[in-house]
Amino acid sequence: MTEHAFNLKKWYQFLALGFGSGLARKAPGTFGTLAAVPLVALLLWAGNTYLLVFVILGALLGVYICERTTKDIGVHDHGAIVWDEIIGLGITMLWVPLHWQTLVLGFVLFRLFDIVKPWPISWLDKKVHGGVGIMLDDVVAGVFALVALQLLLPLLPLS
Repeated sequence: MTEHAFNLKKWYQFLALGFGSGLARKAPGTFGTLAAVPLVALLLWAGNTYLLVFVILGALLGVYICERTTKDIGVHDHGAIVWDEIIGLGITMLWVPLHWQTLVLGFVLFRLFDIVKPWPISWLDKKVHGGVGIMLDDVVAGVFALVALQLLLPLLPLS
């Protein structure tokens, strides 16, 4: 499918496409994650509770908006659908102090787990379909990145 199948005027596609960032010609997942950085930083600045609520509600909403967008365009898990990356970065940054170093490292770790897809992420990506499948592999990648980031926090020169 082409970009012409997408309609950013539909609220659920606007969100599923990461506010339009998923329409980048190259590396849409990376651009979707980049689009999440200011939102995640703002929520983290407001407090972990806000980020946690966003992640929970966003993941649940993501199942719906990603499924509905795939039905609109007729392609399962099209690369332009990046809401899952937004939620994945949110998960990565839970309970992490807000610093530019943590944002950069969280971004890199999440992208690494999302791209490499170690088991069970790769299994979920292949076996679980629909909106749940689109969201689930990135949720797990976010959890992996969260754990890795928490383990690396003591090594970061945060001040």
